This record gives sequence, structure tokens and C-alpha cells, in this order.
Amino acid sequence: MPDLYDPLKLDNQICFPLYACSKEIVNRYRPYLDELDLTYTQYIVMMVLWEKREINCRELCRRLYLDTGTLSPLLKKLECKGYITRNRSENDERNLVVSITEEGMALRDKAVDVPKNMACCVDLTKEEAATLYSLLYKVLSGLTGQK
Repeated sequence: MPDLYDPLKLDNQICFPLYACSKEIVNRYRPYLDELDLTYTQYIVMMVLWEKREINCRELCRRLYLDTGTLSPLLKKLECKGYITRNRSENDERNLVVSITEEGMALRDKAVDVPKNMACCVDLTKEEAATLYSLLYKVLSGLTGQK
């Protein structure tokens, strides 16, 4: 009879279904984001900017759980596309401020159906989705200390 809890058995790892789900969900986003000429990571940056309009780079990293080494080239690409600007803060030159452009705001209208289209890909009730959301953020909070 097999050991029901083998610590090295793939099926006993919580990280594996999280990894696999994340990969599959990002893959499902691809056709919708290809129409917008955005990667998933660029899309989540744009979502923050559609909400905030302007944000300090450090705060953007914190919100997206990204490091500056990942975020910097991504911001350069978004700036080349005309969706954002990057400027040093007038109050403190060490702070980089990311702002959305009019063209970036116009992209929001094209992206508005993406969440609805994605909801059709995941077979969860609203209650199940809310529970999953809560549990995932509880795990993130425990791992990063962020709330």
C-alpha cells in the first residue's frame, strides 16, 4: 500500500496546482491580450495605471509582486508603445513616477471585455471564486508579509 503522505510526491505539493493553474490561466489570456499587443505582465501594469493614472515605480513593484529588474524593461516597452511615460519625481529624483498617457487610457476601452471573457474560461461560482481569491491572497500575505 503506498504512503498517503510522501513529501516528494508531486500530487502532495500545494505549489504544483498553483503553478499549473497560473500557467494555464495566463495561456488563456494570450488570445485576448494579443489583440491588444500586450503580454500578461504588461496587462497587469496597465490595469494598475488605468486605476491610479500615476504611480511610483516602487509602489508599482509592490502592487504587482515584481522586482525592478523585471519591471524596468517592461515599462520601457510600454513607453515605446506610447501607453506610459516615466519621469523622475520633482520632489525626489530617486523616485521614478510612471504615468499613463491618453493612448494608454484609450487602450482601456479595448481591454474592458478581457475579464468577462476570462471568467468564461474558469468554471467557478461567484462564491467559489471569492473563496479562492481570499485564500490566494492569504497565501501571498503569508509569503510576502504584504496585505
